[in-house]
Amino acid sequence: MRPFSTIPTDVKQNIRYILTDIDDTLTDEGRLRAEAYVALEQLRERGYIVIPITGRPAGWCDQIARMWPVDGVVGENGAFYFRYDDASKKMIRRYATAHNLRAENKIKLAELGKLVLEQVPGCAISADQAYREADIAIDFCEDVPALPTHDVHKIKDLCTEAGATAKISSIHVNAWFGEYNKLGMSACIFKEEFGVELEAIRDQVIYAGDSPNDAPMFGYFPNSVGVANVLEFEDTIEHKPTWITEKRGGAGFAQIARELLNCK
Repeated sequence: MRPFSTIPTDVKQNIRYILTDIDDTLTDEGRLRAEAYVALEQLRERGYIVIPITGRPAGWCDQIARMWPVDGVVGENGAFYFRYDDASKKMIRRYATAHNLRAENKIKLAELGKLVLEQVPGCAISADQAYREADIAIDFCEDVPALPTHDVHKIKDLCTEAGATAKISSIHVNAWFGEYNKLGMSACIFKEEFGVELEAIRDQVIYAGDSPNDAPMFGYFPNSVGVANVLEFEDTIEHKPTWITEKRGGAGFAQIARELLNCK
C-alpha cells in the first residue's frame, strides 16, 4: 500500500468515477462529518460520478440516493442499486433478485439470526435490520461491546455453514442468500444508468474502503484506496488497496478528494 500523496498526476487526471464505502470510510465513529460530506459535494460539482457502495440497508439507501450529493447508491452488499432521477422526481430501484425470492429469503435469514444469537453471546441483530430488504446484519461492535475476533469469525462461519454468503465489515457481519455482490451490482449500475462497461473504465475509477468486505473491490480496481484505518485489517484482508491515505475515515476520504480536485 503506497501513500496516496504519491499517486502520479496523470493517474489522478484520468479518474472520472468515485466509488466509496460508507462506514469508517466516509464516517468517523458512526458520524458523517462535514469534511467528508463537503468532499462528496465538491467532487460531484466538479463532474465526477460519485456512488457509495455499502452494506447499509435499503431504507438508508433511499435517503442517501435522494438527499446526498451522489449519483446513485449500491446497498446491502450488492442486493440493489437506487438512483434518484432529479428530472422526473422518481427513484429508480434495481434489485438483484425478485420480490418473491427476497420474501422467502427473509424467513431463512430470520432463522439464521436466531441461530447466531444462540451460538455467539454478546452479538445482536443490527439496529438497522428493520430497514433491510435482502440480508441480515449481525452487530459485533456498533451498538454492542466489541466482540473478540474469533467470535466475529464464528458468526461468519455459522452463516456460511447455513448456505449464506457472509462478509465482515468494520461493524457487522452481513449475510444473504444469493450470488450477487458489490462488484456485480456496481457493474450493473454503470451499464444501465451510465452506458459504460465497468471493465472498460477500471483505471478511471477510485474505490475507497476500509475493511475486509472491501477486498474484492480493492482487488478489482487498480487505483483502489484504503483510508488509514484499513491497517487494522492488514494481516487478514485478502486483497489490499493500491494506495492508502494518511488519515482515518472521513478525513482520509477528504484527502482523496483534495488530491483529485487540486489537479483537475
